[in-house]
Amino acid sequence: MSAHPRIQSENADTSLWDRLRAGLGRTRAGLTAGLDRLIRGPKALDRVVLEEIEARLLLADVGVETTRLLVDQIAGRLERHELSDLSATLDALRAHMIELLAPVTAPLPVLAGPARPFVILTVGVNGAGKTTTAGKLAHYYRTLGEVVVLAAGDTFRAAAVEQLQQWGQRAGVAVIAQPAGTDAAAVIFDALHAARARSAGLLIADTAGRLHTKRNLMDELRKIRRAIDKFDPECRVETLLVVDAGTGRNALAQAREFHLAAGLTGLVITKLDGTARGGVIFALARELALPIRFIGVGERPDDLCPFEARPFVHALLAED
Repeated sequence: MSAHPRIQSENADTSLWDRLRAGLGRTRAGLTAGLDRLIRGPKALDRVVLEEIEARLLLADVGVETTRLLVDQIAGRLERHELSDLSATLDALRAHMIELLAPVTAPLPVLAGPARPFVILTVGVNGAGKTTTAGKLAHYYRTLGEVVVLAAGDTFRAAAVEQLQQWGQRAGVAVIAQPAGTDAAAVIFDALHAARARSAGLLIADTAGRLHTKRNLMDELRKIRRAIDKFDPECRVETLLVVDAGTGRNALAQAREFHLAAGLTGLVITKLDGTARGGVIFALARELALPIRFIGVGERPDDLCPFEARPFVHALLAED
């Protein structure tokens, strides 16, 4: 049994900061670029600046209600004469953003009993980075010393099986796969036995991208859960929805639908490096309150980072 570690070394902290800062560059530019010019000089900080901040938050897909909450909090400080310059304003915005994200900062521990692997199911629409995320999770936990097995449960897309096998080779973990079209629940059931045989504490299972109807999705996921229960009803299962930050508010709609269908236990937000709409993370946090387990800020295996509110917000609003 091993807990999810906090990054403690100075070198690791610096590396994480650099990756976050680089990966969040597009969203950060949209939020902060030019604000100093807006309030430079003797002009007092006023509602004009707040309206500009509000517009930038909306463009970053923070969401109307969440934006209103953040701006109202800053406005309250302005009225109490607590803010006088850009630096103080950004400090206030950081503090309120961290407060908003703190409740969904929940590291994912691997809690496996004897001969009972901990199971992570990755779900999501095709194109969100679901299969890649399963591979990166295997790499992440493998570097922590976990014995990991991957299950290629996306049997409807032959490329997904091949992609996961490549990740398995890269991470040095076993991949359990069967021919295209095989029942996904059967693949995962076999993978559970393989994990037990290898004394693996963690099974990470890819699943098919969104099917044609919600009922089909629900039926497949229920069948997978029945297969896990048949193997061992005491297995702990984490169902992670992988969403592409670049889809903006559509990510929120996907999360709501998948949560209703699958009973999500956490989120992975990918491709934050390729979008200026990364503010959707705040909407997801406020409106769904699901733990954000990991975020993706690049293509390398190490660019899937455990989510923590404070370093995320400080990288997002870093001043150049």
